[in-house]
Amino acid sequence: MSAPTTPSSPPRVTEREARRVAEAAREQDWHKPSFAKELFLGRFRLDLIHPHPLPADEDSRRGEEFLAKLRDFCETRIDAAVIERDARIPDEVITGLKELGALGMKIDTKYGGLGLTQVYYNKALALVGSANAAIGALLSAHQSIGVPQPVKQFGSEEQKEKFLPRCARTDISAFLLTEPDVGSDPARLATTAVPDGDDYVLDGVKLWTTNGVVADLLVVMARVPKSEGHRGGITAFVVEAASEGITVEHRNAFMGLRGLENGVTRFHGVRVPAAHRIGPEGAGLKIALTTLNTGRLSLPAMCVGAGKWCLKIAREWSATREQWGRPVALHEAVGAKISFIAATTFALEAVLDLSSQMADEDRNDIRIEAALAKLYGSEMAWLMADELVQIRGGRGFETAASLAARGERAVPAEQVLRDLRINRIFEGSTEIMHLLIAREAVDAHLSVAGDLIDPDKSLADKAKAGASAGVFYAKWLPKLVTGAGQLPTAYRDFKHEVDLSGHLRFVERTARRLARSTFLAMSRWQGRMETKQGFLGRIVDIGAELFAMSAACVRAELLRTRGENGREAYQLADVFCRQARIRIEELFTRLWTNTDDVDRTVVKGVLSGTYAWLENGVVDPSGEGPWIADATPGASTEANVHRPIR
Repeated sequence: MSAPTTPSSPPRVTEREARRVAEAAREQDWHKPSFAKELFLGRFRLDLIHPHPLPADEDSRRGEEFLAKLRDFCETRIDAAVIERDARIPDEVITGLKELGALGMKIDTKYGGLGLTQVYYNKALALVGSANAAIGALLSAHQSIGVPQPVKQFGSEEQKEKFLPRCARTDISAFLLTEPDVGSDPARLATTAVPDGDDYVLDGVKLWTTNGVVADLLVVMARVPKSEGHRGGITAFVVEAASEGITVEHRNAFMGLRGLENGVTRFHGVRVPAAHRIGPEGAGLKIALTTLNTGRLSLPAMCVGAGKWCLKIAREWSATREQWGRPVALHEAVGAKISFIAATTFALEAVLDLSSQMADEDRNDIRIEAALAKLYGSEMAWLMADELVQIRGGRGFETAASLAARGERAVPAEQVLRDLRINRIFEGSTEIMHLLIAREAVDAHLSVAGDLIDPDKSLADKAKAGASAGVFYAKWLPKLVTGAGQLPTAYRDFKHEVDLSGHLRFVERTARRLARSTFLAMSRWQGRMETKQGFLGRIVDIGAELFAMSAACVRAELLRTRGENGREAYQLADVFCRQARIRIEELFTRLWTNTDDVDRTVVKGVLSGTYAWLENGVVDPSGEGPWIADATPGASTEANVHRPIR
């Protein structure tokens, strides 16, 4: 065998090169319809989500049976206070989850898993996450982005037979992409996988490896150098965590999710068989992004669980606590918060169940829906938890342990707030999600007019693009003028004791308004559109609200037709839509009336030190050390804290 070459240093890339890498990794084509994509184009395709799709009876039966077992386990075997106190999930809890089959919820029965649908997998995550968020994160990282999902979607049959049975019952997996100096910009990925005979040799350092401290199997993203016989590029590998040369150097600690087994993992001369490569060389980022299309639904699942818990505590506490002669819930200032929590929880569950069922049916492309669910769920759950802390007052700020020590109910409101905060960063921060969704939302425009604003295209290419764009917009723009939303009788199927038809007419009208605003912005800024992140973020937030409104109405109608609290569901959907409409109007105002330009001026001043005088009068308690830890490849000098659970 030839000796492996020396690992290369992190590649230096320009902003344009980084964007090209990201663009090459995204799915380019749309082979199936997408409700959310149509919504951003000004087309309200209610037929794609109504009547609400439902799981098969057998899937529901098996799912409900498992949920009953999981609920019993959560109530009898999980002590959330112990996990919070010790900052560790007890080994016996993880062993019990393995025995229950919780590691294999999404793995087909053919490979020893439970074969649950996405709907019931997410219900399970909401349930176990309400018992303890760190356990929910462990199960989610293992199944949603760890070894099972990419192997299931892109692995060979040999890889499925080798790894999936292990992941279903005994082995915990982790996903390793992030590095100390590489987050959402994978073009600068520094970890290398150098071909050497029938193996690849891995060198590099990975940061924030959720489950990495206890993992048995890893999915590792590494850069393969281009050489003769090797196309190179970022590539995905399944790696045995106990391989020689792997060191878990540190177990990270966070403000929340105290039981999370998240660490820093170093690879030094780690040999990985070529047979463990998932897909071809260079397909790693595409595999990662495709895996996340449905994997992202795990986070809003746990946000739904948190919302339900917040509602329960708000109801019980606000009916008990009295101020000025009556329960605090009956004071309007508190009541408005309770109404927000109740209505938003209903809408989040509607978004989650709808997106999950569409994922199960596989009739629609849900890449935008799943991203919107993650974005919206993580933001709204944080707001709900914050409102609960406010409702609880001083007791909301006090820890559960302190409450219990002085004889009161140990309500961990402040812990839930801390635990939820990471969801706005996990698996794509809110800011990155805005950009990702915005890119998909304007895909149709870039497909026909992208060459017009591309500085690298020739005049001939621009002329050709101009002709194509003219044809597209001649057909598309007139359809944004009128629609069903202007007909008083439209969507009458949603008019009962409570009338939701007006909200759906609003969604239809607003979708067209949103599409017109996007077109106006593209006409105005053209090639600079990608730099208008504030504008794009607001466009996406409007789309998220419209999606949530649609899902809430469709879910309310489903519950009505099934005789399951339909009247109450209509009331919750109505309140949510009224609240969402107010937020939408504010966002539309801020599309064109905002401080984006002056904000950029201030930012430049801050970075240049112009306002450094404003920092006078304080001390900085931060410790010493670099902002970003050194990640130079090489042998580890730290003790290995890897501890597989057996």
